Amino acid sequence: MKQISFSIICAFFVSFAYAQENLNSSALQSSHSPWSLRECIDYAIEHNISIKKQEISVKNQEVSLSTAKNSRLPNLQASASESLGFGRGLTSNNTYANRNTQSTSFNLGSDVPLYTGGQISNQIRQNKLELEAALANLEKAKEDISMKVASAYLEAVYQKDLVAVAERQKELSQAQARRVELLFQNGKVSETELAEANSHVAADELSLTQQQNSCMLALLDLSQLLELPSPEQFDIQQPEIIDPSAVMLTVPDAIYAEALNIKPEIQSSKLNVQSAERGVRIAQAGHYPSVRFSAGMGSNYYKTSGFKAASFGKQMDDNFNQSLGISLSVPIFNRFATRNAVRQARLQVANQQMVLEETKKALYKEIQQAYYNALAAQKQCISSNAALESSQTAFNLMQKKYENGKATATEYQESKTALQKAESTALQSRYTFLFRQKILEFYRGRPLEKD
Repeated sequence: MKQISFSIICAFFVSFAYAQENLNSSALQSSHSPWSLRECIDYAIEHNISIKKQEISVKNQEVSLSTAKNSRLPNLQASASESLGFGRGLTSNNTYANRNTQSTSFNLGSDVPLYTGGQISNQIRQNKLELEAALANLEKAKEDISMKVASAYLEAVYQKDLVAVAERQKELSQAQARRVELLFQNGKVSETELAEANSHVAADELSLTQQQNSCMLALLDLSQLLELPSPEQFDIQQPEIIDPSAVMLTVPDAIYAEALNIKPEIQSSKLNVQSAERGVRIAQAGHYPSVRFSAGMGSNYYKTSGFKAASFGKQMDDNFNQSLGISLSVPIFNRFATRNAVRQARLQVANQQMVLEETKKALYKEIQQAYYNALAAQKQCISSNAALESSQTAFNLMQKKYENGKATATEYQESKTALQKAESTALQSRYTFLFRQKILEFYRGRPLEKD
């Protein structure tokens, strides 16, 4: 019975803690005003699991560097042994007799490397380079998640704007339905025209509902990317819209020249090349002699059955000894292990150099692709804005004609549909260009969103 009660109490506290955590997360979202792109990126960087894993990798490299630095320090080791011997043994008279022996020894020793052919110093420098490479990889992971968040953020903003378009379309249909109903009550239009006007309202309400669902799914994708528990009470701000005709895009070569000096993937590849070069020197250290200094102290106690032995304390005092020494180790032949280690290290350098070249080429291709995508998006944005203005003007004229009875309901509906399509196209091209333009600036080291 006590075990059951204890289990119930534990389950209660676990459930309470879980509920409290969810309540805190929900309270954070509900109390938070609409999120800006900067806030979304900062939150994602702080909570993203991939970034946390990369941070662990950085800490692991810090430990490796500490280990390499500490290899210069002297070590200290203590040992104690106790042994018992039984049976026949050779005596001082050159005969064999049964006897028991007991021996006890204590030792304390230390040694420190004096010269290792540069192995330790090069190992330390290699670990420093690997730590810097890990930090660069961490920055690359932050850039990647920032790009994903920006893409999902602008998609959510685009879907929100489409909701506003759908709401305006529904309001227009409702206004026209009210007008047609008044005309029907005065006997100026048929019941068929009234039913058609109401059907347009119903269709626009359905479109609005579908668009609201699309908007919620876009917000869900963004919230999941941010590791939020739920998209409820989560909203985003409208980003600043730029005039596409006023933007002068930087040419790919100029962007590439800047990116070579700042992009973390390039810096990481360069550091990997330098680390591999240090690996060659570490391998070459096997060709050189090594010198170590050692020091130690110890004592022992020995007793044989049948013979009188001094006391334990006296023997330990009498047998106390100290030692100092320097050892020199000269490699002569180790089955070509060092030679092959050097060869492998040089191959690793060549491999890392090719990786660096591949990274540079991939970066240049990405910048070229981003530039021409931005250029195409800029042209499309300018064209779609002009098309939207024309569609808006045409719809205004058609609306006046329809209200004056000079246009049919079908013509009016076609004009309204054309306006909706133009608005959707203009919104899509606007955010596509905004994202493409941000990508180009991002390659130049500019933040995706300024504070």
